[in-house]
Amino acid sequence: MSGAAGGRGGTPSSAAPTTGVPGVGDRLQRRIPAVSRQVVAVYGDGKDSADATVVLYARRGPSWERVRSWRGHNGKKGWTAEHHAGDNRSPVGVFTLTDAGGVLADPGTRLPYTRSASFAAPRWWARSHWHDFDYVIAIDYNRVKGAPPDDPTRPEGEEKGGGIWLHLDHGSGTSACVSLPRAAMEQLLRTLDPDRHPVVVMGDRAALKA
Repeated sequence: MSGAAGGRGGTPSSAAPTTGVPGVGDRLQRRIPAVSRQVVAVYGDGKDSADATVVLYARRGPSWERVRSWRGHNGKKGWTAEHHAGDNRSPVGVFTLTDAGGVLADPGTRLPYTRSASFAAPRWWARSHWHDFDYVIAIDYNRVKGAPPDDPTRPEGEEKGGGIWLHLDHGSGTSACVSLPRAAMEQLLRTLDPDRHPVVVMGDRAALKA
């Protein structure tokens, strides 16, 4: 007689072990919600490096399949497990992705999107930074989920920093955000789906594996 429990001493095919996100150790793997079906993994080149590789993964059955990858940047001084305001390092961890926005019109995202000129970078910044916030996706670090990305509320206090986003790349390190080419941001905005509970897993490669 066949069935899920059939086969002498066998295990059901539905019990196939889930494979983890490549390069991510058990400590952070356990922090990825079981309901998540999309992961943006940011692999920093080194603890003190501003260079990173960003990979979009989609959950297919028990496996995480690579969808696309890009080169990008993180905090200009690298990474930290204890981020604080002004340290110029990106926080290591797993964070949900729930809200988006920018200067430009919504390119077709399923995420709640806030379009506003208030996202525009100050014109006293270097010209290369003027379009950084044409598109942004809020990283849910010390912020209120469901609020626009530029909402200033810091639930854990100002010292812990905030306003950490995925945004357009200007060719070098950031204050703490993760930056990507315009085409990458457009693809992420069109692909990330709240119903698939997307998260970002980010850190230097050694910290991700720990």
